[in-house]
Amino acid sequence: MQISYLTIIPLKIPFSRESIGFIFRRRRLFFFLELVKETFKEKGKVNIVDVGGTKEYWNIFPNGFLQSYNIRITIVNQKYFNIPIGDKNFTYIHADACDLSIFKNKSFHIAHSNSVIEHVGDWGRMVLFSKEISRIADKYFVQSPDFWFPVEPHCMTLFYHWLPKKVQILLIQNFSLGHWCKAKTYDEAVKRAESIHLLDKKKIGELFNDANIYVERFLGIPKSLLAVRK
Repeated sequence: MQISYLTIIPLKIPFSRESIGFIFRRRRLFFFLELVKETFKEKGKVNIVDVGGTKEYWNIFPNGFLQSYNIRITIVNQKYFNIPIGDKNFTYIHADACDLSIFKNKSFHIAHSNSVIEHVGDWGRMVLFSKEISRIADKYFVQSPDFWFPVEPHCMTLFYHWLPKKVQILLIQNFSLGHWCKAKTYDEAVKRAESIHLLDKKKIGELFNDANIYVERFLGIPKSLLAVRK
């Protein structure tokens, strides 16, 4: 396992689409594009499984990108899809990211997952997720927010994820936090608080111990973690 560091400095771009989050995603995809180009050179096509993803995510790439590298994407998600008719580049599968037994070993050239592993459950579930990612593809690209970044990326609230779980639940019950509306019930508050388990460098390195681990930094602070197996 090799650990490297990336420094990301936000650019001021006058398009509404170019949010800071969009810029981060686009820049970190340098590593993913390397996997795509390498695979296309070897195989003449690129079969990708996007575990926990959506079709909308792929709008980050320029028009014609999928066709240029002969890319076919299988999107796996627990959510049900409104499947477009005649969508030749995408296939949609409803499945649990921690149990991808519907796929044989090395069914895909590349496994891709963006900000999913922190949602799959406890450590045991994360281990299952990492094993499935490693099993079903030759190469993989997995991204997750870093626990040590002070702004919790899902509710965009400072220091929220460093607080005890009881305090998190109390805050969710009584306040709107960033993107989150105030919970209507205690049950909703508990489920929301327990739905996210952010990782640090040591944890993601343990889960993906055959990958290179890249730490993306913002103003010197770890922001995201990338596990990339070439």
